[in-house]
Amino acid sequence: MDLINNFNKTIERSIVSNWDYDALTDYKGATLQFKDVARKIEKMHIMMEQIGVRKGDKIAICGRNSAHWGVAFLATLTYGAVAVPILHEFNAEQIHNIVNHSESRLLFVGDVVAKSIDPEQMPGIEGIVYLPDFSVFMSRSNQLVFAREHLNELFGQKYPKSFRKTDVNYYEDDKEELALINYTSGTTGFSKGVMLPYRTLTGNVNFCIEELGNPHLEPHSSMLSILPMAHMYGMAIEFLFPFSFGIHLFFLTRLPSPAIIAQAFADVKPTLVVSVPLVIEKIIRKRVFPKIQNNVVRLLLNMPVISKKVKQKICEQVYEAFGGNAYEVIIGGAALNKEVEAFLHSIEFPYTVGYGTTECAPLISYQDWKSYAMGSCGRPVSGMEVCILSRDPQSAEGEIITRGRHVMLGYYKNEEATREAIDSDGWYHTGDLGTMDADGNIFIRGRKKNMLLSSNGQNVYPEEIEDKLNSMAIVSESIVVQDGDKFIALVHPDYEEAKAMGFTQEDVEKVMEQNRQDINAVMPAYSRLSAVRIHEDEFAKTPKKSIKRYLYQNIR
Repeated sequence: MDLINNFNKTIERSIVSNWDYDALTDYKGATLQFKDVARKIEKMHIMMEQIGVRKGDKIAICGRNSAHWGVAFLATLTYGAVAVPILHEFNAEQIHNIVNHSESRLLFVGDVVAKSIDPEQMPGIEGIVYLPDFSVFMSRSNQLVFAREHLNELFGQKYPKSFRKTDVNYYEDDKEELALINYTSGTTGFSKGVMLPYRTLTGNVNFCIEELGNPHLEPHSSMLSILPMAHMYGMAIEFLFPFSFGIHLFFLTRLPSPAIIAQAFADVKPTLVVSVPLVIEKIIRKRVFPKIQNNVVRLLLNMPVISKKVKQKICEQVYEAFGGNAYEVIIGGAALNKEVEAFLHSIEFPYTVGYGTTECAPLISYQDWKSYAMGSCGRPVSGMEVCILSRDPQSAEGEIITRGRHVMLGYYKNEEATREAIDSDGWYHTGDLGTMDADGNIFIRGRKKNMLLSSNGQNVYPEEIEDKLNSMAIVSESIVVQDGDKFIALVHPDYEEAKAMGFTQEDVEKVMEQNRQDINAVMPAYSRLSAVRIHEDEFAKTPKKSIKRYLYQNIR
C-alpha cells in the first residue's frame, strides 16, 4: 500500500478503495460500510456549510466510542475544520471548560454526556449535535435546525444522480496545518490543549501501515477498539490506522468490563490487539494464572524435557483469550507489571510494549514483538529522534527528549508551557526518565514531572485534585500520591479550625472521608481517591513554599 503525505487524501483513498466493504461496527449493533461513512461525512459537511463553518473553526466531540463518533471526527477534518476530542469521562464542568477554552462552534455529544452538560455554560457554541442519530440537541442557529430538518433534501439536490466514489473529494490539508487540539486536562487552571498538525497524524498512520499493515495484516480483516478515541493512543492506533488501511473496526460502545472484552475478542477475532496494561493484567491474573499455579503444572514446568511443550500449550490458551487471530498484542499507556511481562516472555507470547505521549500523537518508540527487548518500550520510530539527557545514557537515567515529525506545534493559548516543553532546537522534553541501550531500546525508569498514570493509562494530574481538596472542610494542605493502581491523598488538617469547632480526632477522620466521597463525585472515575490519610505535621517545603513531593512518594 503506497503512502500519502496528505492525511485527508489518505482517508479519501481508503474510502474509495474499500467502498463496498465493512468499515465501522458498533459491537452488537449496526455496521457502516466505507460508502456509508462517506455519505454520512458528506451530510455532516452540508450541515457545516449551512451554518457557515469555516476552515480552521473548532468542532468538539465528546462521547463513548462509536461508529458515529468516528464519522463526526473524520467529517470535521475532511472539511478542513479543527477537531477537539474530549474524554467522555470528564465531568460536565471540565467539558464546559474545554469547549469554551477551545472556542468550539459545534459540539457532538453521546447519550450519556448529553444528560450531564449545561448548554448555558457554553455560550460560544452554536449548536449541540446528538451522536446516536445526528439530531440537533440544542441550537442557537436557525440555519442548523433548517439544515438538519432538510438534510436528505439538501443531499439529494447536491447529488441528484446518487452519491458515487467520484464525488468523494476532501479538503487538501497542509502538513503544518492544525488538525486537532487534544486536552490533557479538563480544568481551566491546568488546561493544556495539545495542538497537533496534520503531519503528526500522517506520520503515525504511515508508520503503522509500514510496520504493521503491509507486512502482517490484511485489509478487510477485523480489529477491536477498546481505548477511548479521544485519547491519542486509541485514536491513532485503534482508529485512524485501521480505517486508513481498510480494516473493519468494531467499537465497544459501553463501559468495557473484562467479561465483555473477553466475549468481544472471541467474536471479533482481531488481527491486531492494542491495549493498556490493565486489560492484559486482568486477563492474565484472572483467566490464566489460576490454571497454571497448581502443583501439577508447576511440576511439569520444572521438567526440562516437557516444559517447552507445556509453555507452548499455555501460550496457545493465552493467545486464544485474545481471539486467537492477532499478529501481536501492543501494550502502551502505562507501565506493564513486571511479573506479567516475565510470564508473557517465558511462554514466548507475541506481545510488545510501545511508548508515546499526547504531544507526539502519540508514537515515540515501538518494536516488533519478534525483536522486542523485554522491559523496554521499543526503539525510536521512523521520523523521530530520541536522546537521553544523561552523562551515560546506557546506565545513568536522564530525561527522555525527542524531536521529529510527530511532535506537536505547542499548547493552545499557552506559550509559556510550550516554551517549557519544546526547546529552541525543537526537542520535546517528555518529563520521563529513562535509559537507552546500544541497540536503541528505550527503558523508562520513572517520571520527572508530577503526572501520575492511572491503571488504564489515563493521565492524572495531582494538582487538579489537590486544588479541589485544599478548598474543602478543615483541609490545610494536601498531596496526592500513587500506591500501585490507587491514588491516596495525604492531608494535613487545619487543626485550629477543627479545635474551634470542638472536633475530636475521630470527627476529623469522618470529615476527611466525607471530603473523599465529595471530591470523587466530581472527578473522572480514573482519578478518584482510594483513601485520605491524615498527615499530622505540615509538609516540608522548598524556598518557593511548594511541597517537596519527592519526600512523600513512598509513603504507604
